[in-house]
Amino acid sequence: MSREPSVLPAVQDHAAEAHAAEVLAVNLIAVLVAVSEDQPRVLTIGGSALPSGPFELAHRSLQSGLRDWVEQQTHHPIGYVEQLYTFADRDRGGGEGARMVSISYLGLTRERPAVAVGATPEWRDWYSFFPWEDRRQGASAVEPTLKTGLRAWIASAADPALRREREQRCAIAFGFDSQVWNEELVLQRYELLFEAGLIPEARHAAPQTGAQTIPGQAMTGDHRRILATAMARLRAKIKYRPVVFELLPETFTLLQLQRSVEALAGLLVHKQNFRRLIEQQNLVEDTGAIATATGGRPAKLVRFRRAIQAERAVAGTKLPRP
Repeated sequence: MSREPSVLPAVQDHAAEAHAAEVLAVNLIAVLVAVSEDQPRVLTIGGSALPSGPFELAHRSLQSGLRDWVEQQTHHPIGYVEQLYTFADRDRGGGEGARMVSISYLGLTRERPAVAVGATPEWRDWYSFFPWEDRRQGASAVEPTLKTGLRAWIASAADPALRREREQRCAIAFGFDSQVWNEELVLQRYELLFEAGLIPEARHAAPQTGAQTIPGQAMTGDHRRILATAMARLRAKIKYRPVVFELLPETFTLLQLQRSVEALAGLLVHKQNFRRLIEQQNLVEDTGAIATATGGRPAKLVRFRRAIQAERAVAGTKLPRP
């Protein structure tokens, strides 16, 4: 009895050709954060891109590859670093027939002048990219534009159920309708604004609201999304680990410590309660020295008591609200 020829080999050959046609590219991206003059700053290339480069066979590890690229592009030491997130969306770009996987890292350092190497490295205030995230002086100046755009997006929903869903998401993310502002929802706010077509990166999505875009500088590719992820991670982490000390000089005042925490969180904290928490957790020790260049009364200089990391789990700095 004759048999029909099997189509399986042909299917396998086609799958192999398709697999070969798609090239997997791995990119390493660094979010280097410092706090200078009470402002959180991020190191950029040309003011709009994060330091990055492809992972190459010559690199001993992912982290060593990242350090190589940062050194080449900025000549700035990374200091403390941890893996942030891996982005592998198929629509991330990378050229025709390429699949881009971006592995991002968060680094904490102390700012020093960037050395020009090719494209100029530049420290930028991270609130220039996310002006709505700085609420130290109350609601940001962009909030009226933001609310107008989001209300138009809510009203454009196709049915009442979708409209209610959008209203709830906006209320939770942006603290509308008596909801409490959650400083950790940086990425959710960014992605909601993207979905609503209210930021420049979303223009290709042809927003239907007709609202103007929210002020705030865009970044290369999806680097602003990666920075949002880093901001959310750091805002959460300062509550349970003393990573903020990586951003401070060896000796500092308690006011400097408080201002650094407020800069990262985008919120003011209660001064007396904050100092009480620091003292209760035994995070710092007195150096016996006095800071005279404070613009006011001389303040005691303290330093981080690093031995505490070996003694117990650290609760972090917390954020006692005013």
